[in-house]
Amino acid sequence: MAPEFHVNLAIMLLTALAIGLAVGLHYEGLNSLARQLATHGQHRRRRVLYGVIGALLLHIAEIWLFGAAYWVALALPNAGSVTGAYDGSFLDAVFLSAMTFSTVGFGDVTPHGAIRFIAGNEAVLGLFLIAWSATFTYYEMAQNWKER
Repeated sequence: MAPEFHVNLAIMLLTALAIGLAVGLHYEGLNSLARQLATHGQHRRRRVLYGVIGALLLHIAEIWLFGAAYWVALALPNAGSVTGAYDGSFLDAVFLSAMTFSTVGFGDVTPHGAIRFIAGNEAVLGLFLIAWSATFTYYEMAQNWKER
């Protein structure tokens, strides 16, 4: 973490905001998706496909949300840096987020300094949200892939 209290506080607040938005988005997104899928009564198997696509879109939105958090955090003085193939663009911040969210890990981009707090929390949250989506998908499959 950064030696300056205000930088650490800003990173913690930014992380809490990103987590709150991502969890809220996932909750409301899956809830809305479940309601919409219930209206596709005749196309039971297609409901599974729509559910998977919907969950993937939610994950992509959450990755972009955390990418924005990295991008904002990196604009703060003394909040940290990213080494490797990182040119400071927003899309590079989204790439860092995707590698962290999916727990693939750091390879050609690595966070340093206080922004590692965001990365650690995003990895745990990504694991949880992916499991949540897997549970949702399993439930849809169990309900809609039954023999006729």
